[in-house]
Formats: sequence, C-alpha cells, structure tokens
Amino acid sequence: MYKLWEDSGFFNPDNLPKVSKQKNFSIIMPPPNANGALHMGHALFVTLQDIMIRYKRMQGYKTLWLPGADHAGFETQVVYQKKLEKEGRSFWEVPKDKLYEEILAFTLENKKHMESQLRQLGASCDWGREKFTLDDDIKKIVYETFKKLYDDNLVYKAERPVNWCTRHQTTLSDLEIKHEERKDKLFYVRYKFENSEDYIVVATTRPETIPADIAIAVNPKSKWNKYVGKKVLNPLTQEAILIISDKRVEISFGTGALKITPYHDALDFEIYKDHPELPASKSVINKFGAIENSGTKLDGLKILPAREKSIEILKFSLDKEPEDYVHQVSICYKCNTLIEPRIMNQWFIKTTEKSKTGSKSLRDLAIDAVKTKKVKFVTKKFEKIFMHWMKNLRDWNISRQIVWGIKIPAWYHEPICIPKKGHEGDVVKCNEIIISMDEPICEFCDAKFIQESDVFDTWFSSGQWPFASLMSTHNKNDFKDFYPTDVMETGWDILFFWIARMIMLGTYKTGKVPFKTVYLHGLVRDKDRQKMSKSKGNVIDPLGVADIYGADAIRMSLVVGTAPGNDPVISEDKIRGYRNFATKIWNATRLITMRGSSTIPEKPNYTNEDKKTLKEFEKFKKTVIKDMDAYRFHEASNKIYHYFWHTFADKILESSKARLQDENKKVKETATAFLIKLLTEQLKLLHPFMPFVTEAIWQELYGGKKILMVEKL
Repeated sequence: MYKLWEDSGFFNPDNLPKVSKQKNFSIIMPPPNANGALHMGHALFVTLQDIMIRYKRMQGYKTLWLPGADHAGFETQVVYQKKLEKEGRSFWEVPKDKLYEEILAFTLENKKHMESQLRQLGASCDWGREKFTLDDDIKKIVYETFKKLYDDNLVYKAERPVNWCTRHQTTLSDLEIKHEERKDKLFYVRYKFENSEDYIVVATTRPETIPADIAIAVNPKSKWNKYVGKKVLNPLTQEAILIISDKRVEISFGTGALKITPYHDALDFEIYKDHPELPASKSVINKFGAIENSGTKLDGLKILPAREKSIEILKFSLDKEPEDYVHQVSICYKCNTLIEPRIMNQWFIKTTEKSKTGSKSLRDLAIDAVKTKKVKFVTKKFEKIFMHWMKNLRDWNISRQIVWGIKIPAWYHEPICIPKKGHEGDVVKCNEIIISMDEPICEFCDAKFIQESDVFDTWFSSGQWPFASLMSTHNKNDFKDFYPTDVMETGWDILFFWIARMIMLGTYKTGKVPFKTVYLHGLVRDKDRQKMSKSKGNVIDPLGVADIYGADAIRMSLVVGTAPGNDPVISEDKIRGYRNFATKIWNATRLITMRGSSTIPEKPNYTNEDKKTLKEFEKFKKTVIKDMDAYRFHEASNKIYHYFWHTFADKILESSKARLQDENKKVKETATAFLIKLLTEQLKLLHPFMPFVTEAIWQELYGGKKILMVEKL
C-alpha cells in the first residue's frame, strides 16, 4: 500500500487533484534524531501528524508534510561515545576531524534506517522535499540568522556562569540539566577576624571551594551586618577577605552569611559583579572536576575526596557538628553527573533585551504571538505554562564544546594588523571577532583567521527548522505558500526546548510566527502508567509489534481515548485488540462482497429504512468531522470504532444478511449498494487513523482504479 501511495505522487502537494477554492495546509515534521531506531514516542507523533495530513488531503487541501532528520548535536555525540566505549575505543583519543567524519557516517546510516521505519508506520510525507539539519543550505540560513542577531546586538560572547558537565566536557543550557533532591552535609565554618579571636560563621555544603572565596556577604538584616567593611581570614588559605552587605543573601539559610566564590556559583558571581570593591576572582576546580591552583593540600583531588580532606583540615574551624541538609542539585540530563557551575567565556543570546533595529525582545515577540492568538495552543494549560516560563527567561548559552554540530561562524584576528607590502604605513586595529560563513580576508595583513571551535546548541539550529526547511526546498515557492505552517505537533516535554525557541527565532527572522497551532502530545506509558525506558525493561518496539499486529493497530492504540497533552497508555493487549478491529473490517467487507450482488445499480432505490440509516450516518459523520476539526482525534477515532463494530457490523450488517441472500435480484442489489455505500463512507472516516487496511479494502472494492488517500471526505 505504501508503494502505491508513493508511486502515485500524491504525497507531493503539487500533484494533488485540483479542487475548487483550494487551500494550503502544512506541517513540518519535528526531525527525529538520526542516531538510532524509532521508539513508541516517534510512532505517536507520526500517527498524529499523519492523521492531520490525511484528513486535510481528503478534504481537498493542498497538503505538505515536510519530513526531516536532526543531527541532534550533543545527544548524538553521547550515543556515539557509548558506541565507542562498547568497542573498546577511547572517544577522547580519536582526532576531532576523524571523529566528526565517523559520527557523520553513523548518522547518515541511521537516517536511512529511520526513514524506512517512518514509511512502515504510514507517514505520508513528501520525501522529495526532505531536509537534514546539516544540509549546506540549512547551515547557510542558520549562519545568516546568527549574523543578524549579532548585528542587532542580540548575540555576545562573555564570561558568564554556565552549567558544566565534567564527564561530557561541555556546557549545557538551563533546560538540559535535571534537578534531583539529595541529602548532603551542611558545614558551619568559622572565619576569624584579622588579629582577633572573634569570628563570623558561614554555612556551606561545599567547603572544598573555600580556597576560591574572595568575600563574605551578609544579609543587611542579619546579626552580622555590623561587621560590614571589616576583614576575616580565609580558614584554608589565611588570606584576608572583605565582609560586604547584600540583600540577596538568604537570611533563613544557615547563618545569614554567605561565602562568595564567584567562579563556582551563579549567585556568587552576580553578587561579585555588583561589588566593584572586591578583588579579582579565580577558579580552583578545573574542567575535569579536580581541585587545582588552590595553594592547599586539596590540589589534585576530585571534588568529593577534596570535600572530605577540607573538613579534615578545617576540623578546628567548625562551629558545630555538620547537619543533614536536603536540597536540589543540578545533574546532567544524559549521565546524571553533578553539574559544576563554572564561569566561562561563552556565546549567549539576549532574550529579554530589545535589538538595535527592533522594538521588542525575543521574549516579547513570542509572548505577543501567543497573547494575540497568532499562535494557539490546543491544550490551554500549556499556554499558561509557556507564559510563566517566558517571564522567567534568562540569556541563552548557545555554545557547546563538542565535535558534532554546526560550528559557530566566528573568526578571531589579532587586534593589531602587521601591514603587508604596500601598506607599510598603515597600522590598523581590526575587529577581534568577525562573523562570517567563510574565512575572512584582511586587506592589510597576511594574518590567518582562527575559527571558533565551539558548535551551536542543537536547539539553536532546530529552533529555525520551520522557516529554514521551507526556504531551502527545491521548490522556491514553498516558503511563500506554506509559511507559517498550520500545526506544530510535538511532545509537551520540549515545549521550552523547542516550541519557545521556534516562536522566538521564527518571528524574529521572518516577521511571522512559524506555526498557527501547537498540538502537544504526552509521554507514552506502559499498562502500569510507567514511563517507558530501557532500564525498566518495559519498552515496546513499535516496528517489531507492527510486524506482528500491523501498523494500523499501533496507530489506533496510541490515539483512541488519549486527549491532547495526556500520556497515552499502551500495551500489547491493547494493540492486539485493534488488530482484531482491523480483522473485523476485513470480515465485514468479505461478507458484503461474497454474499452480496456482483452488480450494483448506479442509482439504487433504497428502502425507507436504508434512507433513515444513511441520514443518521450523515449526522454521525458531522460529529466526527467536528471532532477532527477541533483536534479531538481521541474522540473521533473512538466514535468510528464503536460505530463500525457495534452499529454497522453487529446491527446493520446482521439485519441485512437476509436481503443479501434474497432470491429477488433487485432486493439483493439494493442491499449490496446500501452496505457498500455505508462501508465506503466509514472507510473514508477511518482512513486517516488506519490507512493500510482501509486502502487495501478500497483497492479490492474498486479494482485499483481509485486511491482512497485522495478521495473526498
């Protein structure tokens, strides 16, 4: 059936049959990560988007479903790193250029496999327009967006607090870290005043960072405020550090006094930046999570052993016994390694400041798009969550210290040119950073420019996916015809990772929102409502199950009864049940075609009961269409299922058996015509949900002369 559809050319909107008042309808496929097999979450998005596309195609819309694949930056590098570990190879010892080529070959091979799986699930997308996030024309558009942001003063490089994974050796955005509740010890450490036995007490969970302390900050309302301006001695280095006052110190935490270690805590850094009287800060934890340059016996130790050693050294400086302290810690979302806060020179996008040429920030562009209903959420609760999150938005760290990705197009040149021949009299100050897709050429000197080694956060490039993919297809009118797209369907878990980024970047770059409607699905869970994961052993392979029960059964089991935003519950029993439904459709068709008349009049003389049933069906059909238009696919599919099984098969078909076997030819022909009419109308309604079985039956009914996929609904 899939070959029939693909060979027909009707996946391509330009080949669809002409209809009156033709309208366009488009969906851009959220590009699956090209680093492994599809899972049940992919089957869910394929099902929902294919339902939308097939439904609109049958309504006469010029429909485009543009497929794609994502290089998936950090995610893919982590997958490949695990692959090398299994092979006994060291990821870190492979030269970067060779590593990139290996990951590229790995990704392209997975991409082919993934596309085959999408076909197995029935994805009726236009493969002739398929895009990959590493296509040269996509990268060119990503570079152009970055340069526009840079020229608009919305991109900058600066030393700022970042989240650092010591295992994967890269920064992560605020969205790429998980928060976990852990129990640690809270230590109360005495900091003695200079030339005195008096002291101030500071509570900390990280005594190993004390060598990097440059101040003690106290809440203005705390008992320590009278000591502001005085100095105390660092208990590990004996260096004198200043006591300052700052209202950001929580008076309810510890003692109301806070050690200021700017290079190892984001709040400390902000306080440090607002107190110019403080000395330069330093880092004592390197990128591998080991102590260095502390000037103490902690040097060379990893963080946890260094913590134990610091307490051993500080035993006479502790004010009281350590307390158990339960708090939230940040961990890497891929490996669960504790995130190390670091101050690093990184690339950031300003999300809350106006650009040089615009009147609104990226955040305000996105908020306005939702407030003015240019972008609507199918499920209102997600709109509220979106708005809440946007209000608390911070600048976005978009640089990653990984091999796999799109290199940031920034080039570095010495600040002063050494003139080449003919320019001996010129001493020119050059830009320290030049944003360019190609290596710049300096007209005054022969200096080589050095390109930035960091790559973009994959969400920066995929955040441009709707406009970048449509701008770069072989059909030059696609952007004009299909942008903004009609629906963005994806999982609720990437509302902030992706949906928000697309609205911000799409509106900024094109002046239009990237999509009109957001449909967010839930996370697929097992029969016990547990999230599917390999570690739990409850993963159902959608393609393996499709081989047993058919893709239609999987599609129905994922949709029936699951409202937008809710988590679908799936089990093999449930899938088997919808396989039985597919069998029911076959059997009902067989009964009609085998027992009924081989000839059907063009204008049957239906009985009054037939007319009543057909009229009732038309009313029923309108309720299904209403559900479909409102994205209530869970309701529509459930209604069709019950009508076919319990009304059509159990009642109408059963009561028509005698007519199908009547010796009167006209009675038999009329009964057959009536049942075929009712059957075909149901096949049309069912087709978006169960495309394979409905198309197969349609082909048998019409001898391959018509394709159900483009029948008018």
